[in-house]
Amino acid sequence: MQATAVALAVLGAALFAGAAVLQHREVADLYGAPDPRERVMSLRRLGRIARRPGWLAGFGLAAGGTIVHALALALAPLRLVQPIGVLAVPVAVLLSSLRLRRAPGRSVLLGVALTMAGVAVFVGASVSATSGNPPPPGSTLPTILVVGSVVLALGTAGLAIGGWLRCVACATAGATAFGLLSALMRVVFQELARGTQWYDPQVLGTAACAVAALVLGGWLVQQAYPAGPPEVVVACLTVVDPIVAVLLGAVLLGEGADTSVGTWFLLGAAALAAAAGVLVLARLHPDAVAARAARSNPSRLPEPSRGTAQ
Repeated sequence: MQATAVALAVLGAALFAGAAVLQHREVADLYGAPDPRERVMSLRRLGRIARRPGWLAGFGLAAGGTIVHALALALAPLRLVQPIGVLAVPVAVLLSSLRLRRAPGRSVLLGVALTMAGVAVFVGASVSATSGNPPPPGSTLPTILVVGSVVLALGTAGLAIGGWLRCVACATAGATAFGLLSALMRVVFQELARGTQWYDPQVLGTAACAVAALVLGGWLVQQAYPAGPPEVVVACLTVVDPIVAVLLGAVLLGEGADTSVGTWFLLGAAALAAAAGVLVLARLHPDAVAARAARSNPSRLPEPSRGTAQ
């Protein structure tokens, strides 16, 4: 089942990458470069973007990716499934290169190689991880309260201060919410596998909190985009989300409780390599270059790019 879970997680990453390419193209075509002075993206602006066919197609791919990712979580531990989502970033860069008919540079290829190598080692070292057990009664709520408080604190601080710090804080808050979402989905699947009925109050309550984390995380990520360049948002999402999910899986579900110290060091090194690759990609993809050029010379506004990864 773990091989199936890995395949589903890879498919989910590819779907998320396609969604990113389509939706970012529509946002860039409609609004051009983000304005760091904008405090909060209004519902009216979001509504205008959501009516565009390309954005809706991307939303469909993202929905499909969410379903596939959920199926992967039903089959394997968080520590195995969650880091594979990092592959969405190199896949998105490659899709953009194909769409623009422009080969990626050596630095971009280096980032792809680092990311994929790090994820491959991480997955290989995680194959032997124990699947964990449903959390003891009453332990899920404190976890939700603690992580939820972190999300709200980061989001509130980001919206209050604005600028670059707002971008980092909101993106990190959204990524933390997504990590909590994956952990709660895994809890629900574990409870159902144990024989708990779907209408049990604990199952329904956990599922409701997962939906709330999905909505809040998505909204916070949208608020991060107008406050800074896309590479900051991408880096936060692809690094913070898996770390939060894996930590919650270990603390809440006991996944990988029998993992040796040496394996933990290997996992840490693989995660650092993947994070380094993500940062290289996030800094060198075409939108990041255009954003830096616009900031260094505000009199030159870059033309909106089509099909560029976020």
